[in-house]
Amino acid sequence: MLDFLERILMPLAQKIGNNKYLLAIRDGFLITMPLLIVGSFFLLFANFPIPGWTEFWAKIFGDNWIQFFSKPTDATFSLLGILTVMGIGYSFAKQMEVNPIFGAAISLVNWFLLMPYEIVSDGESISGIPLPWVGSQGVFLSIIVAILSVHIYKWAEDKGWVIRMPEGVPPQVERSFSALIPSGVALFVFFIINILFGITSYGNAFVFVYEILQIPLLALGNTMTAMVIAYLFLHFFWFIGINGGSVVGAVFNPILQTLSAENLTAYRAGEELPNIINQQFQDLFATFGGAGSTLSLLIAMFFFCKSKRITELGKLSILPGFFGINEPVVFGLPIVLNPMMLIPFVLVPTINIIISYASMAAGLVPYTSGVAVPWTMPVIVSGFLSTGWRGALLQGLLLILGVILYYPFIRILDRQYLKEELESTNE
Repeated sequence: MLDFLERILMPLAQKIGNNKYLLAIRDGFLITMPLLIVGSFFLLFANFPIPGWTEFWAKIFGDNWIQFFSKPTDATFSLLGILTVMGIGYSFAKQMEVNPIFGAAISLVNWFLLMPYEIVSDGESISGIPLPWVGSQGVFLSIIVAILSVHIYKWAEDKGWVIRMPEGVPPQVERSFSALIPSGVALFVFFIINILFGITSYGNAFVFVYEILQIPLLALGNTMTAMVIAYLFLHFFWFIGINGGSVVGAVFNPILQTLSAENLTAYRAGEELPNIINQQFQDLFATFGGAGSTLSLLIAMFFFCKSKRITELGKLSILPGFFGINEPVVFGLPIVLNPMMLIPFVLVPTINIIISYASMAAGLVPYTSGVAVPWTMPVIVSGFLSTGWRGALLQGLLLILGVILYYPFIRILDRQYLKEELESTNE
């Protein structure tokens, strides 16, 4: 069984993990995450889930205090498309070994070149930049434009279409002139693309990509089945020693983050939240303590095991586990290539996903709002911040259920290690 998994999954994981396109998308989104989290803290403060919170601060700052605290959110989430195209353009340029600053810049310019500078309000058309395209609705086009722009830039540069400056010219000036022709070629290509889309029934590339690609992908990703399948692959990769989060996340996270942005938009508008599955659902309800929901395992190790090897590892690993860092137990127990632990390692997150989805679908627990609570936030606290006390209660119950599911497997391993320790002592 282990040979089969290693033979089939190892090459697949390595191909995905080393794919420069997926690496660029993953790293590009990571560039945006610190800004989104900071913006979320302001929104979270303005909408803290405690009765009377907004009224209390309104007495101090005035009735419009929430508008001021919403500004940092506008400057981050509402500009998600811009942040994404710049982040991926920068990251992919590094993968393609061209100047990353110019990669980000030409990606941003080409993305805006495709932008329809028209806002329709009450049947009237006025000039302006439509905020939906700048935000979550423009994310998938951001990915396409960034990758294609850098490819064209790299192609022109490899052709030698660069301006060579004489010796003694400052490096900054030389780099600027060397980027002139490759940037112009990329800009011209997107100029033609914009004209071609303009003569179609869609009118522009944003509408085309959103209707043909983004909506179907979000509908596919916004299902419990899709998340369960993604997590099966994620945990099998971890089982053979590969960071499954990086491999699967490169494909799945752009969908999850876009779904989160849709929830946040609805949340701020006071509308019904549209998506159960999103980035916060994954980070806060699928696993606790890292892949495999190993915080439950660590609690079982800490309280119920007797072998020195497991108890010492539990003491060392439980504090990082509360903050989602589980490499010590994954590689120290180990879980990697350990058939005894494979079943609960895959089973516990799967059950977490199913129960959490069912609880939210039934209205027992609110949907996550899209506020970017960091995945390192300790369990219970993260549930409270994202969905209120019912989310915190659900996390607590799932954490206890995980301890119950891990218990028989870790006790078998504990007895094995205890026997080996006694034999070693007798010898």
